[in-house]
Amino acid sequence: MMVAVIREFPGLLPGFQWRDIDVGGMRIRTAIGGKGPPLLLLHGHPQMHLTWHKVAPALAERFTVVATDLRGYGDSEKPDGGPEHINYSKRAMAADQIGVMKALGFDRFRVIGHDRGGRVAHRLALDAPQAVEKLVVIDIAPTATMYARTDMEFARRYFWWFFLIQPYPLPEKLISADPDFFLENHIAGQIKIPDSVDPRVMAEYRRCYADPAMRHAACEDYRAAAGIDLVHDAEDDDRRIEVVPSVRTVLRA
Repeated sequence: MMVAVIREFPGLLPGFQWRDIDVGGMRIRTAIGGKGPPLLLLHGHPQMHLTWHKVAPALAERFTVVATDLRGYGDSEKPDGGPEHINYSKRAMAADQIGVMKALGFDRFRVIGHDRGGRVAHRLALDAPQAVEKLVVIDIAPTATMYARTDMEFARRYFWWFFLIQPYPLPEKLISADPDFFLENHIAGQIKIPDSVDPRVMAEYRRCYADPAMRHAACEDYRAAAGIDLVHDAEDDDRRIEVVPSVRTVLRA
């Protein structure tokens, strides 16, 4: 019987523990640390949970911090995309995160999402408002709005929005020629402060991105965003994020 070895990073996330949490057959890599109200951190593309290493230890002084690898990213499971890339819809990715938090005993929690994780967090709040106590989304605008307002400046600046959605296997094949080059140039293009990525973290980004399954999953993530996610968002076009009061809030009132 083979037992998977879980990679741990105590030098980057001191005091954290790592687990693989099974959510309906989907294995999600999860780092947990700290004490206090639960706080879920969701990363962006092309990163994984270590992207939070500079802030997570400080947050862990006040919260029970849960930092996951989104499905398809890092060391989480990388399923087939399915019809219309539905397995990488933000609805499916959000359901993973609700399952992780429930497995840890948290039915209600705070969420911070960046980039792709921000889109997952937004969908999570729409689909499960009773689970979200507070929500922060960083560096996103609605996908439909971004596509509708596309101009040459946006197309040049965010070329991967149009490259990664191309039919399989075009982007996967081209990136496979030099994954490190594509990854490092992509990250460098997004960073405003040179050399701000810890070399240990960049090494983990490279390790994960070396896996063809992750590169394919990232493409599926963007293909879903340009397809099934737009359908889900259109269905909720007249909705706003709801705030469901906690029992404690109701009693105080």
